[in-house]
Amino acid sequence: MAVSRRVLVRLFATFAAAAGFVLFYQATVIDSRTVSPGDPPALMTGTRARFVATAYCKGTTTAAGVRVRSGIAASDPKILPLGSIIQVEGVSSRHDGIYTVLDTGPLVQGRRLDLYMWSCHEALAFGRRPVTVTVLRLGWRPNGAPEDEARPLDAP
Repeated sequence: MAVSRRVLVRLFATFAAAAGFVLFYQATVIDSRTVSPGDPPALMTGTRARFVATAYCKGTTTAAGVRVRSGIAASDPKILPLGSIIQVEGVSSRHDGIYTVLDTGPLVQGRRLDLYMWSCHEALAFGRRPVTVTVLRLGWRPNGAPEDEARPLDAP
């Protein structure tokens, strides 16, 4: 009787370990399928896409060499290159409109958008919101042109 109990306990422990391994393996396989490899694809002119928008208020000069002002947005240059003109919808009537992507940032990666606002209080109150972006025109390097061909908008 004591021997059969030990065998049953060992069989149960083996079965539980095997089931745990199978469940762990399946969860790992499902997770690895959902991760997209490589960089996100760049958008084309006329494309509508969902982004997450935040706001910023500090800084004096953008990555394009232009002084900061209203109507400037920061984006990942792999998705929206500098100089791209976009239409932002779904925020509020005050912030909906046309923006020019003239800035980048270390935290602006993927489908994130950072809108410049003059008031820091307004930028803090803005928070993080889902928006719809329509690409009206792509920027300076949509086809991977060399960087020295890109000029700021203020240049002659």
